[in-house]
Amino acid sequence: MTRPVVGVSVYAERAQWGEVWDMPAALLPWAYVDSVAAAGAAPVLLPPVQGTAAAVSRLDALVLAGGGDIDPGIYGSPTGPRTAGVRPERDTAEVDLLTAALDLGIPVLGICRGMQLLNVVRGGTLAQHLPDLVGSSRHRQRTGVFDSHPVTVAPHTRIAEILGRTELDVATYHHQGLAELGSGVVATAWTHDGVVEAIEYEDVPNVVGVQWHPEMGEDPSLFSWLTDHVPGGCPHG
Repeated sequence: MTRPVVGVSVYAERAQWGEVWDMPAALLPWAYVDSVAAAGAAPVLLPPVQGTAAAVSRLDALVLAGGGDIDPGIYGSPTGPRTAGVRPERDTAEVDLLTAALDLGIPVLGICRGMQLLNVVRGGTLAQHLPDLVGSSRHRQRTGVFDSHPVTVAPHTRIAEILGRTELDVATYHHQGLAELGSGVVATAWTHDGVVEAIEYEDVPNVVGVQWHPEMGEDPSLFSWLTDHVPGGCPHG
């Protein structure tokens, strides 16, 4: 049986490997690859370069991965002092990937930065540094460590159906979050401090975003959802 093909957007960063190599690279935490493969799909990595969106016609689903902050200029805000890791070429490439995926009607899962992008492309805005808003660092407690916090999901929503529950602990690592929701964007989960933790498009089926990192947890349901909702019931072959 042919596996569904799931594209995952990747970082463009300087990286080190082996004993001698230190150069620009296209990279992605391996947990994304493992999660997509464990769901029975074939992962395809999509680098942030012009023209990558042409590959979407060969995909059955798309994951917009986490990463650095989105350029605030996209949502009409000046860059705050704590905004970091902005990569304009990645912003442009991922907007193109999302546009192509929506045109084709394939499932889209936005993770962390990916969820924020789902909001921004619909005219929404971001809070550029959550500790200034909520008064704590609970969403990114330790540098380089995925800690956890509880999330409450609205019942009878797409994300509640996918997860099969409305209360859960999630792996978290982010310092930005949603501010104003974009057109047709519905918040469907929150932390106790009111930060939006999941969204969906009310007018487009099969589009969800989560602020947490499901690839770092033990619940495969979001990745299984991608492969269960291949358009037409059969993957590309």
